[in-house]
Amino acid sequence: MKNKLLFSSLIIIALILSACASATPTPSAIQPTGPATVNVSQNATLGSFLVDSKGMTLYLYTTDTPNTSNCYGPCATAWPPLLTNGAPIAGSGVTGSLLGTTTRTDGTTQVTYNGWPLYYFQTDKVAGDTSGENVQGVWFVITPAGVKK
Repeated sequence: MKNKLLFSSLIIIALILSACASATPTPSAIQPTGPATVNVSQNATLGSFLVDSKGMTLYLYTTDTPNTSNCYGPCATAWPPLLTNGAPIAGSGVTGSLLGTTTRTDGTTQVTYNGWPLYYFQTDKVAGDTSGENVQGVWFVITPAGVKK
């Protein structure tokens, strides 16, 4: 009886672990394996704005200073930075000379555009979501010209 219970418990634990391992990571959990790609998307409300290679909206934070992030701790949990491993890649409609990087305090490399560090918003779940636009009057989608909407 004890062996049967132990065996059943191990199977349940294995199933839980395998389910967790196969879950799709959110932007906050994604660590770069190569260079980040920045593309342009658009919608009827906001016009053209920057997105990552999967179409997830990118934002700027108006309290940042040029090429320096001021978003750490709980801020970075809600607004995960767009990280890169290597020079970021400009997709169609993106001006390559406006792409750059900045080193975060934890040593990771964050993508910048026109000097603005780029972020995701944890509430955006699918490509095209823009729920971070104008949050608290300091978070905005960023245009291909490198300015807030």
